[in-house]
Amino acid sequence: MGYIVLGILIFLLDIITKYAAEVSLKLIDTIPLWKNVFHLTYVENRGIAFGMFSGERVIFIVVTILVLAMLAVIYAKTKQAQRTRFMKYAMVLIMGGAIGNLFERLIKGYVVDFLDFRLIHFPVFNVADIAVCVGAGLLMIHFLLTEDKEEASKEGDASDE
Repeated sequence: MGYIVLGILIFLLDIITKYAAEVSLKLIDTIPLWKNVFHLTYVENRGIAFGMFSGERVIFIVVTILVLAMLAVIYAKTKQAQRTRFMKYAMVLIMGGAIGNLFERLIKGYVVDFLDFRLIHFPVFNVADIAVCVGAGLLMIHFLLTEDKEEASKEGDASDE
């Protein structure tokens, strides 16, 4: 149940911060919090990172739904013993963020981005993007660690023979 609450909180935090950015930044474009390093900048992203594939709204919606379905299948096919908290948190982060961006694409046709790290010329992003990226990284680590344990266990079983 705690995982569901976390997913809902991520979704709500994403939607609330995007709304706040839209209300406060849309007319003034950007607010430097640390000049030339970190700004709050209003961007209507109709694509993905750096605005690539702009205008492909239907494709992004379909891909997001497929990713969410794929995560559900991966979870269902993962043995109960391997469903670690690490894995569950990773999946909740990805799902909460993906649903946040999906919601905006469905409602507005674009995603509001507002976190702007200018020092490294990173694309402007939002809370959902952070959740998806952190969750994906954690999920990769989870699978690398559990795969190593499985292989070590199999090698140990083989050497016992």
